[in-house]
Order: sequence, then structure tokens, then C-alpha cells
Amino acid sequence: MKRRDFLKLSGAAALASAYPGSSLLADEIGVDAAAKTITIGGFTPVTGPVPFYAILTHAADAYFKSVNQAGGIKGWKINYVTLDDGYDPARSVAAVRRLVEDNHIFALVAAVGTATNVAVIPFAKENGLAMIGPIGGASAFFAEPNIFPLLPDYGWSAASNAEFAVNDLKLKKIALLWENDELGRSAKRGFDLFMETNKLTPAESVPFEVKTTDFTPHIRRVANSQAEAAILFGSNANLAAALKAADRQGVKLTWFAPFFTADPATYKLTGDLLNGVYFSSWLLPVDSQEPEIKAYREAVTKYYPNDPVGVFGLNGWSNAALFGSIFAALVDSGKPITRANLIEAGNTLNNASVGGARKVTFTGSDHRGTRQEAILQAQGSFVMVRDFKPYPAVAFDAKPA
Repeated sequence: MKRRDFLKLSGAAALASAYPGSSLLADEIGVDAAAKTITIGGFTPVTGPVPFYAILTHAADAYFKSVNQAGGIKGWKINYVTLDDGYDPARSVAAVRRLVEDNHIFALVAAVGTATNVAVIPFAKENGLAMIGPIGGASAFFAEPNIFPLLPDYGWSAASNAEFAVNDLKLKKIALLWENDELGRSAKRGFDLFMETNKLTPAESVPFEVKTTDFTPHIRRVANSQAEAAILFGSNANLAAALKAADRQGVKLTWFAPFFTADPATYKLTGDLLNGVYFSSWLLPVDSQEPEIKAYREAVTKYYPNDPVGVFGLNGWSNAALFGSIFAALVDSGKPITRANLIEAGNTLNNASVGGARKVTFTGSDHRGTRQEAILQAQGSFVMVRDFKPYPAVAFDAKPA
């Protein structure tokens, strides 16, 4: 399409022209109107370095199975097709191509991985394919009109941790240990912005590699800085190794970590050392009695009884539930079931409860769906010690690097 022709269009017309999925036949985009069935898809690492991430996909599948058993989304049943990508971005692109060309999926839903989802963005845009709830934390997700992410930029989460440490716990000397990749660099951006704005200097800033198992030198640097608290942004294995190193060295700190480490699996790695650690979390605690969280626990226990009930699963469930909310909005709009109209419907979500997330909002110009976090603390289980609160504006309003 020539630029001058595009500029003549506006609103829904522009969206329909920008996304070729709007002009394809219904059966080519996964819509079976006669059977009232929608086919959607995702990719997940059944093989490769992180096969346990399939727990996320199992939970998403459990969501759709439970929805179908209850009569569907506004009467529409969901056919959820997933392919193994081995956590390899090149295989992810091939998988999405197969899902579009062979399975004729309507949307990509709860696909697993940051780098893997980033890799499929060009193909998804070319085909007008909405990416609903990509399970990853890339800044690129917030800039694309066809992507609806639940997970926050990790910089916002790190800033939430720092804000709680400073304002609620009255701690000033805070160190950051950050994974030396996009996850950790995002956390560092938000942390640094918050500290600078509050005229505080980080006690220490220590990068580490994702495969690090011995945090002895890292903890020594933190101890030498006389830090009162440490925020770690890395895996639950990284957190466990850091807690053990601090314990060996007799270093006493108030610890903070991201939502995905607030999981029973982390207790298995740390034991009682985890007690007292704080977590910024866009998700309600897994043992919450809220109806959506109870539904997650019951569905996973029913459909995947061998999977642990934890934050990984609730993450996958919530990202699947995001599709449920957006598709329900599309049906309620009365507009044709097209890919372009699905994207348009997503931009109408306002303060929605989605799985374990609350106040999820999207607009045409702002795709930061999750806009607040609570603070949890490990106390044998994960207890909410501060209710949901908007992200610190300094980090949330900053443009991702």
C-alpha cells in the first residue's frame, strides 16, 4: 500500500488495511462460524534447555479446556494448538509459520519466551496476527499495535521493589544484582531511574551470568558496600545461590526479587533461607482465595495433575485468560470475527481483571497492560504484604531503551 493511500484511511478502515488477516476468508483465519469454534496457537519448549517452561503452556491449555467445558467464551469453543520450538527463535518463527499456514490460527496466544516471541514479531505483523499474552519481558512488546503483553517491563518491577524498600522499609543503601541480559538490563534501567530521581546512589551494582551458581564474589562486593538491602533480578536458581552465598558469609541483607521467583519451586532450592524475601508481583499470590486463582488451581490439578501449582502456571493461565477477555470484548462488540477486529477489541480493555492480574488496560496508543504491582513476602507461603499500587511513574513513564 502506498503511503498516500494509507493516509486516506482512518480508524477501523486503517486497521483492516494494515492487517491482511481482516480480508482473508473465515476458515483461513481459524474461524469456524458454523461450529462456533476459534483455532488459536502457541509455541513452547517441550525440548531444548528449558523444557519445564512447558508448565506455562499446560496451564494455558487448562484454561481453555475449562472454558470449553463451561460452554466456551460467549458460546465460542477454543481449539488451542501448540508446537515445540525447543526455545530456539529460528524454530519459533518456523512454528508460527506452520500454525498460520497449516492450522490457520486466529491469534498467537501465550507463546513462551522473550527472544522467541521477539523473533516472530515481523511475521506476525505481516500476517495481521495478534500476539496475545506473550510470556516474556521485552520492551519491543509494548511498542507494537498487534501485541498485547501482560508481563511488565522488568524495569518497572525493579523500581517497585526499590520504592517499597525506600518508602515502606526506610532502607537507603540498596544494591542491585542483575542478570547480564535483557532481563537484567531492563531491571537496571528502572532501578537506576528510581534511585537517581530520589537522589540516592546505589550501594553496588553487580552483573552476573544466567548460568552463575557461585555468588561468593558477588556477595562480597555487596557486603563491602555496606548495603542494607539487595534486589536480585535473575532466575530462582540465581536467587537460591545468592541467598546461600550470603548465609555462608554471614551477610545479613533484606532481599528483594521479581514475581517469577515467588514460587514453591524456589523453596525447594532454598529451604528456610527464602523466608523474609520480598517480591514485586503483578500476580495475586498463588494461594489466594480469589475466584480466578481458585479456578487456576482446580483446572491445573484436573487437567495436568503432575504439574506443580505455582507462579509459573498462574502466569500461563493469566496470559491465556487475556485472550478470553479480548475475544469476549470482540463478540460483545457485534463486529465481524476478524484478526483486525480482535486487535481493535483489545484496545477497549479498561481496568479488567485477567486471571491473576488486576486493572489491565490497553489503548490504541498504550499497550502496557499491567499497570500495578503488589509486594509479596515469603513466610512459608507467599503472603501479600502491600496491596497493588501503580508503578513508580519515573520508571513506568520512561521510554524503554
